Amino acid sequence: MKEVTVGDQKVLLVRSEGQYSAVGGRCSHYGAPLIKGTLVGDRVRCPFHGACFNVRNGDIEDYPGLDSLPCYKVKWHLSQSLTVTKRVKEMCSVVPDVKHTILLIGGGPASLVCAETLRQKCYQGRIIIITKDSVPPFDKPKLSKALNVESSSILLRPEDFYQRYGMEMWTKKEVVSVNPAKKEVKMSDGTLQRYDQLLIATGCRARPLTCPGSDLEGVKLLQSYEDMLEEKNVKFHMNDRVTEIRGENGKVSLPAIIFMTDGVIPNSDLLAGSEVEVDSRKAVIVDKFMRTNVPDIFAAGDVTSFPLTIRGDQRVSIGHWQMSHAHGRVAALNMLKKSTKIESVPFFWTVLLGKSIRYAGYGEGYTEIIFKGKMEERKFLAFYIKDDVVVAAASLMFDPAVARIAELMARGQILTKAQAQAEDLSWLQI
Repeated sequence: MKEVTVGDQKVLLVRSEGQYSAVGGRCSHYGAPLIKGTLVGDRVRCPFHGACFNVRNGDIEDYPGLDSLPCYKVKWHLSQSLTVTKRVKEMCSVVPDVKHTILLIGGGPASLVCAETLRQKCYQGRIIIITKDSVPPFDKPKLSKALNVESSSILLRPEDFYQRYGMEMWTKKEVVSVNPAKKEVKMSDGTLQRYDQLLIATGCRARPLTCPGSDLEGVKLLQSYEDMLEEKNVKFHMNDRVTEIRGENGKVSLPAIIFMTDGVIPNSDLLAGSEVEVDSRKAVIVDKFMRTNVPDIFAAGDVTSFPLTIRGDQRVSIGHWQMSHAHGRVAALNMLKKSTKIESVPFFWTVLLGKSIRYAGYGEGYTEIIFKGKMEERKFLAFYIKDDVVVAAASLMFDPAVARIAELMARGQILTKAQAQAEDLSWLQI
């Protein structure tokens, strides 16, 4: 794998099984250099956020991100006028004579990827996306990392994209109930909308604070585009809890922004009284095909409880941006009777104080952590161990180790405690 420059573009040149292929050298998600990622077989995984691309054709195979990579023919001399950095897969549009409606509730990546996958697979019926947000699907992870950002700069797709491919985008609308028997939903304004197939992708909401002072002016939940903030001078208080917020004259008196996390609540209230099953947390229960217990009703993203392949189909709820993308794709394929299971490996990332943190796997129930690198230098790799097996890994400034581990997990490899303990980490190929 080698990066070459053609004109002003970076191209990833790959030799696999004696054949050469060339694709765009920057991840279509946030533009990370794929040369720093990990290549296994015909798939390269982004070192930053875990998106995967087929190096033969550039297609995106795992998320986050929406677009595929441009793919080039390899000749003795590559063209010197490359300008494409992303590639939208071909899609059809709606055909008025097709009397079939798929309704997608929720304005996040699960709904958007579901809609795009349907069109990529030539579904020509009606697609309606309903969201409470004031804007179409946007890059929500940026909410805690940006200030005074125009909504147009963080939209996952420009507004005319939906018109081009016949996707109806209904903003500022809330679905309050679902009637599976009649195959219709009711909105807060009393209007009804019928569906043939339905996706519940309503996500979660932040659990509100209940301590004294939580109702003071200046205490807000970071939830929507309008709530954007910027993090500076962050100080962490781990394994602790807020018991009171004090203020003066009904306002928070501290000249600071305080971020508090107290868990989330699945947005499944709209299913109350329906036959759709939820668990004790109110998460919507789905199988590996993203199907609920009610025919023609699917669910995806943070609102779900689903079987996780790498943990022996243990039922989990994972609020990862990447996983929501994958759920949306799997739901769409199964709506079209293209039997597909959710097999993605959870991949999480963040940037704090200029340092990049990656995490892959599912570490719940771990009994030991094995560290590599130097904690004091803030450059390390951590293996989470359970029953002598690596169940998750996290890193700080140790790319592309976590991307490599995620790819090995995706291929069904069992990573052992002995491998994590070894001084020689050549098996990671980093």
